[in-house]
Amino acid sequence: MDSADPAAVWMTLSGLMGRPESDADVRAAREAVLRNAGTQDLINRLPDWESDLDVSGHNSPQYAPNLLLLLSQMGVRGGDDDRVERILDQMLAHQDGDSRFHSFGRSGHGSIGRLPEPAWGGLLCDSHAVLEVLIRFGRAGDPRTRAGMARMVQDLTNTAQGTAWPCRPHSISGFRGPGRKADFCPQVTLEALRALARLPGEATPPATADAVRTVVAAWRRRGSEKPYMFGHGYRFKTVKWPAFWYDVHAVLDSVADYPEAWASATDGHETRQAIAEMAACLIAYNFGPDGRVIPRSCYKGFEAFSFGQKKRPSAFATAKLAGVLKRLEPLADGIAAVDVRSLTSSKGGSGTAVPPR
Repeated sequence: MDSADPAAVWMTLSGLMGRPESDADVRAAREAVLRNAGTQDLINRLPDWESDLDVSGHNSPQYAPNLLLLLSQMGVRGGDDDRVERILDQMLAHQDGDSRFHSFGRSGHGSIGRLPEPAWGGLLCDSHAVLEVLIRFGRAGDPRTRAGMARMVQDLTNTAQGTAWPCRPHSISGFRGPGRKADFCPQVTLEALRALARLPGEATPPATADAVRTVVAAWRRRGSEKPYMFGHGYRFKTVKWPAFWYDVHAVLDSVADYPEAWASATDGHETRQAIAEMAACLIAYNFGPDGRVIPRSCYKGFEAFSFGQKKRPSAFATAKLAGVLKRLEPLADGIAAVDVRSLTSSKGGSGTAVPPR
């Protein structure tokens, strides 16, 4: 609350203290977020969605949905800025006959599966990422968004790991994405779970809880199975800032919205235990003894933000991770009981993990 970062103040008031959007202090904090130079810098980074988006991959901090996700986490909302509204309009304008959203560029992951020339097309990690930000910024009622969400629900299927969302072939190149054809995609599945959880006033499909369990089971199977490009070792446990890609924070941030998947006394024990273990790792690998987060891993280009500095505590990062733990408060006793040093290592790991301090 004493931070000069208005986004940290806003997250503390709303996410930790539970004050409503109508609260005077919450409104004042959000107004300060919109005036903040850092917020304006991030909005200015938003690209023209209809130009060649030649980014290194969907995990790039330059990828527009990732920037929009960060702005949403900071408190920016639909109607706050014309530059945000413009790119949302552009996103809505590019949807295929199956109601999946596309991006313009060479796509692929890094140099893999890239087109020789930029074109409109997409993988599910395009469509789901676009859908999530459309909902976060108030476009859930648009018929195109609703059609996209209906397609998202239809794409939920049985994978080798359980009910989840798989990689689907790129609509132009046919590139399917990394991993085996029958596997689920952790990133695509988390994007879908976050989007579905934010649909206003609507119940999520019953199978969504099964997808939550599939995501959590990937942690339980970490010693014998590793989703291609999505491991569960040190990098998974140590959040990279700004936080928008698959890691322990992203998993917990997604599953916290679905207590029905882990609250059951009869069939939720394994899921609860796995969530408790991941939450204990989130604390051990990211929080210091004083309860504050010093970012240990950062993307380049965010040095002006507290979450882009590796040597000082970040009020933003602290509020963000503490807000996730707050939503898991029913599991507090189980989290506290976890001995992180006794957890088995991930597939390919070299031994017992020792949290950094």
